[in-house]
Amino acid sequence: MDRIEVAFGVLGPVVAEGGDGPLDLKGPRHRAVLARLIVARRRVVPVARLVADLWDEPSAGAVGAVQTFVAALRRALEPDRPPRAPARLLVTDGPGYALRAAPDAVDAWRFETAVTEAADLPPERALDRLGEALAWWRGPAYAEFAHEDWSRAERARLAELRLLAEEERAAARLALGRAAEAVPDLDAHVTEHPWREEAWRLLALALYRTDRQGDALAVLRRARTTLVGQLGIDPGPALRRLEADVLAQSPALRVPRDTTDAASLWHRAAQAYDRTVAAGSRARLESTVGLLRSLAVTGGGGLAAAREQRTAVVDAAEDLGDPALTARVIGAYDVPAIWTRGDDPEAARRIVAAAERTLAVLPSAAEYDADRCRLLATIALEMRGTRSPRGPEAADGAEALARRLDDPALLAFALNGRFMQSCTRAGLAARRDSIGAELVALSARHGLDTYEVLGHLVRMQARAALGDRAAADAHAAAADRLGERHERPLVAVFTGWYRAMATGTEEAVRAAAALLDGAGMPGLAHGLLPLALLCLRLADRPRAAAEAAGTVDPNAEWGPYRPWAMPFALLGAGRRTEARAALRGLPEPPADLLQEALCCLEAALASELGDRPALERVHARLLPAAGERAGAGSGLVDLGPVARWLAEISAALRAPRP
Repeated sequence: MDRIEVAFGVLGPVVAEGGDGPLDLKGPRHRAVLARLIVARRRVVPVARLVADLWDEPSAGAVGAVQTFVAALRRALEPDRPPRAPARLLVTDGPGYALRAAPDAVDAWRFETAVTEAADLPPERALDRLGEALAWWRGPAYAEFAHEDWSRAERARLAELRLLAEEERAAARLALGRAAEAVPDLDAHVTEHPWREEAWRLLALALYRTDRQGDALAVLRRARTTLVGQLGIDPGPALRRLEADVLAQSPALRVPRDTTDAASLWHRAAQAYDRTVAAGSRARLESTVGLLRSLAVTGGGGLAAAREQRTAVVDAAEDLGDPALTARVIGAYDVPAIWTRGDDPEAARRIVAAAERTLAVLPSAAEYDADRCRLLATIALEMRGTRSPRGPEAADGAEALARRLDDPALLAFALNGRFMQSCTRAGLAARRDSIGAELVALSARHGLDTYEVLGHLVRMQARAALGDRAAADAHAAAADRLGERHERPLVAVFTGWYRAMATGTEEAVRAAAALLDGAGMPGLAHGLLPLALLCLRLADRPRAAAEAAGTVDPNAEWGPYRPWAMPFALLGAGRRTEARAALRGLPEPPADLLQEALCCLEAALASELGDRPALERVHARLLPAAGERAGAGSGLVDLGPVARWLAEISAALRAPRP
């Protein structure tokens, strides 16, 4: 095993993790030996020193015990090392032992490097670097060895470095014009560490920059009282100078006006907009939805925030009683969408209802055709995953209008709606591939970056469904390149899942699931991991239902897939009669990219339980997809060729009735 394959964590309890997950470090003395070697930072620790550090009063067998601990650690850290082969990670060197971990293998070492590097980075990159580094902390450093003399100096050094990182992160936020965001963390920081003068200074400055001059002065006076009362010292020159500047309302306290940092420019522009554009005005409503559109493509919190605010903006537009304005506000949110299940069904219903009301009262004049097109495309998008005929009808209308108007941006929006309504039955991967191809070509010609990304993702999914792995890989790579160039972080979620699906291992699937943490896409994430693991266990094995059922946890977070999971759970528990009843109660799969996969789950259950009506029903649903791979069009799961599932279903139907 290469030494870089083991990662060590000391920013909290001492742990070690290999390629297959956490390593068993045995008892507390074993972890103490490992921790003591990490503290030495690759240097040799003599056996006599280890004995003295591990025991207050060593026994005669202490040296032998250390050797036993080291041998057990070596087995845990290098399980594939041949017998009698020299260790490469925990090595014997002269009178003692050393841990030759790679420079980035220990979280504390990485943390120190990150803090050092952040000092030379521009504020935006420093903020990201420090945020990532601070997230590595799981508790106090070397937590279970807090009272050991050998850990005291290292723990104190790391604790000081952590406080410095917190303060540097706050300074970066201030430099970026994000003072309000810095205040809560700084307030907690000074409460816990009241002797940190720099923390007091940053908190007061942050309050001043959020137009809270009185609070800033109160903080500075509290700092003086605390320092004098607890340490017997007066505030240093930095705090005294800041207090004088606050009282004088010095221009030097504001974010420098000559900065070219993008975040500062945005902050100043937003302030100017806020001063000059009246609250509640039509211009502000239209600008707000444009901001939400930009926010949504950033992923994570931005997407969630945009989703939360969008319905409020639409409601405000409707309240003004101007159908044309409402149409523009609804239709301006043309955020490309790749997943055919919505993140917030209730919000989607409200948007569709508002769009339908607006369509009904929008003037019929040709000048409103573009607005009409956007409303129809919005309806098609928001009705994704449903089986209402209104969704495809709206998609048809939007596409026809966009082609007649010869507007590339409108057509891209309409094609997105067409894609969302391309799951009305199984076996439509070729149609989706055609939509994706037109999106790629159209977007490349007219500079529609986000829709070009969408086109490649659509083609990645469609070519995977059609069994063309090489083409799917190429489109995944193209989407990644565009996503990186145009800062579209959500692209990596879909390409990462696609590659995990292609790998076909539980480890890859679990790693892909981690990409969804904080991605802001509950419609995709909810229930996906247990579903993907179940599909993985059935892939290319239509008759493995009983075996797979034994792995199904009914208490897992199955989300919308629970109706398909419960028959497996009941089957695994030996409750076949109840499993058969649950199978008969299954709904028709939603009209989305996972419908073929859910049909195959139903087929596996029906075959195992001898439910002929269910087999006949699933056979009819799957037949149009005979040339595709089951579920692969989602880019998330791959249950193998549909043709094989159809053959197994046919064989089960031909079998004699019990």
